[in-house]
Amino acid sequence: MARSKNVYRCSECGAEAPQWTGWCSACDASGTLEQVTVTASGPRAPSSLAPSSPAMPIAEASVGGAVPVPLGIPEADRVLGGGLVPGSVTLLGGEPGVGKSTFLLHLAAAAANQGRRVLYVTAEESAQQVAARAERIGAVAQGLWLAAETVLPQVLGLVDDVKPDLLVVDSVQTLLDPEQGAVPGSLAQVRSCAQALVAEAKRRELTVVLVGHVTKDGALAGPKVLEHVVDTVLSFEGDRHHALRLLRATKHRFGGTHELGLFEMGDGGLMGVPDPSTLFLADRQVGVPGSVVVPVLDGHRPLLVELQALVVPTQAPMPRRTAQGVDSGRLAQVLAVLDRRAGVSVVKADVHVAVSGGVKVREPGADLAIALAVASAVTERPLPPQMVACGELGLCGGLRQVLGTDRRLAEAARLGFTSALAPSSAPDPPPGLRVDRCSSLLDAVAATRLVQR
Repeated sequence: MARSKNVYRCSECGAEAPQWTGWCSACDASGTLEQVTVTASGPRAPSSLAPSSPAMPIAEASVGGAVPVPLGIPEADRVLGGGLVPGSVTLLGGEPGVGKSTFLLHLAAAAANQGRRVLYVTAEESAQQVAARAERIGAVAQGLWLAAETVLPQVLGLVDDVKPDLLVVDSVQTLLDPEQGAVPGSLAQVRSCAQALVAEAKRRELTVVLVGHVTKDGALAGPKVLEHVVDTVLSFEGDRHHALRLLRATKHRFGGTHELGLFEMGDGGLMGVPDPSTLFLADRQVGVPGSVVVPVLDGHRPLLVELQALVVPTQAPMPRRTAQGVDSGRLAQVLAVLDRRAGVSVVKADVHVAVSGGVKVREPGADLAIALAVASAVTERPLPPQMVACGELGLCGGLRQVLGTDRRLAEAARLGFTSALAPSSAPDPPPGLRVDRCSSLLDAVAATRLVQR
């Protein structure tokens, strides 16, 4: 038998509480609990319904239908596995000012130039501001339609009028669903607007790209259901003090998430970087102590970056350890192994390690390069300019091979490097590249003549 009861519901996220507490325990919003009356029904036996489609052996299930349409931007098509799939919904996240809107204008113009009808809905800026940016970066196309709208039903009305093949909404946090009592940007509003756009995309076979805000920790803001309901989640990363921008897929229902797209931000907008290793090493100074080139692997893409170290004696009781582009905890571990296993001490010195070009290297394959760069800075002896180094460093001082060593060495050979320092288990190098295999860090620093055995 049905009965009624009073509960307190949050106007921000929709969470319910049995009593009023002054704030919502789910989203920490203050003063948002409102008393409502709900009808609770007693337990009932579950009933069965006829399935919408019969079950079948997995070998007989069709895998067709999810055919991506290329965008005409090679770096974006690389990450998306060929392009955007009709009827899919993609969520693009990134820090403010990193260039998300600029990237989407390039994407919309490229799709329009291929004969597709594109509707760009700007809910944060005026249409004049977006049009001025599009003209500046050369993203004006005949098939690109622009509208400034924040109300969800009116956005859907624009879709009815324009009948686009691609819909871009910048951003989903600024949309307003009048049927929800919460303010724009709240969890309830973001969830409602995102689910409505996903349903519209599936019904019309409409490709939708949404822009999502991120928190101070770099995670997508809003309810977690926002990431669950979309088909693809893209992350647009970069440092506003550097021109490099990185595009990654953290979720992709139509392909893998192992590819990396690189762009360079300039006065004319974003330009793809098909050969990033050449860009990273363009201003490298050879013959300087503390500098070493390390081949890293980001997804399936090998990159050659320069890692630099500077060691300065200090009288401070707590020497500084500065890490830019590398993990500070891993740097401390490498310095400890370098001291105990190779006899290179930096106990009374400040150590600064940085990766040039604004790249972040978080993988263990850079351990050997960090150790060699620090040892070179301590001894003031430069490493061979045509040498690269890669390998994981164990706590006992041993060197271990890392994933994709063959692709790393092939990239080094392509750029003209003639030697590589790698663990003993490293594969055979490509033609033109000599590999010096070392079983321990002590062997590596001795092979480079940084210390005497």
